[in-house]
Amino acid sequence: MRSDDETLTSARDSWSGRARGCSNGWVNSEPTEAPGEPRPPEERGTPVGRRVFLGTVGLGALGVVAAPTLQRGLEGFLGAAAEKDPTGLTGLLPNGGGFRYYSVTSSVPHRNASDYRLTVGGLVDHPKTYTLDDLRALPQTRLVKDVQCVTGWRVPDTPFEGVRLSHLLDAAGVRAKAGAVHFTCFDGAYTESLTLDQARRSDVLVALRMQNKDIGHNHGGPVRLYVAPMYFYKSAKWLSGITVTEHVEPGYWEHLGYDVDAWVGKSNGRDDDPTS
Repeated sequence: MRSDDETLTSARDSWSGRARGCSNGWVNSEPTEAPGEPRPPEERGTPVGRRVFLGTVGLGALGVVAAPTLQRGLEGFLGAAAEKDPTGLTGLLPNGGGFRYYSVTSSVPHRNASDYRLTVGGLVDHPKTYTLDDLRALPQTRLVKDVQCVTGWRVPDTPFEGVRLSHLLDAAGVRAKAGAVHFTCFDGAYTESLTLDQARRSDVLVALRMQNKDIGHNHGGPVRLYVAPMYFYKSAKWLSGITVTEHVEPGYWEHLGYDVDAWVGKSNGRDDDPTS
């Protein structure tokens, strides 16, 4: 007979496999390393007992039905716990905002207005580095659309606000031979890419606000990518670099089998309703 810890470890491994593929997502589990991508050392956790797991699930369920103030506190607690949770279990819990906490690394550094930088370079005539204040001073676009994760969960009518990616590309002066845009993140591991035509869509943002507030660290702040018509793994969190390239370079999850052109309802073998 298997022990409680062995049973939970098996369940954890199974659930982690299903929880993949949302933005920067393995719910702080232990993902397969993408070829050629350097990874910082990850902390390995030990299995947790059944009583601990059931108690944590109960706490997550409480967040769904509790008052808004308690929900906000629970979201903060789960976000902080997920950063230090190598088991991956924390990210499987529901919370009042409808989102789960995902990262492909064991920890992510914090950035704020004093030290955040976004670089735009590659095949451009005018490379530039933006501070958070620089981005806030640019024209802002607000979109309210559903967010769809490739694993099945959906959060309806989610507001995002930020600078259209096309605005930053135009300011940089994209060269004629360019055909794609590559994105890097300050977690040191996650990457994504879009074709140049996709990147120029009016519903693709360098987002500064989400759900009517500045994007917090646990949701990929202070700046993240938002690609409204695609599955949420394309909306890279903790955005730090935009590089214009000649060809599409598959991102973190594409190296592990997810579709590069991740249109909602038309890719990854899914038929979800479109989000944009």
